[in-house]
Amino acid sequence: MLYSSNLFYGASAATHQKAKELRNKLTLAERKLWTVLQNKQLGGYKFRRQYPIYKYIADFYCHELSLVIELDGGVHDGLEQKEHDLNRDQVIQEFGIQILRFKNEEVIGDIREVIRQIKGFLL
Repeated sequence: MLYSSNLFYGASAATHQKAKELRNKLTLAERKLWTVLQNKQLGGYKFRRQYPIYKYIADFYCHELSLVIELDGGVHDGLEQKEHDLNRDQVIQEFGIQILRFKNEEVIGDIREVIRQIKGFLL
């Protein structure tokens, strides 16, 4: 397991800056899910958006649960991006963090089902 002495798992200042920029550019799906995750609305757990982890930026992260939630748009359908995502997931999982992935279309089309699946993970 990789080790880090801070909550950001060794993320650089550049990764923090990029995360800050991304917080101002949420996709429609990210905004929709954020309305449910923010302010501890889901099970009383605190989620953060565009959270730096090592050299990556998670769409949503709950430190208490060691859980990342990723939303994937069409760009994630390509073979090269799928390989990148797989490698990224493996590195993040080495920190003991679990990952839930949803397609943007799932969030936009049926947010209740996405929330049901997330709640199922919380149990």
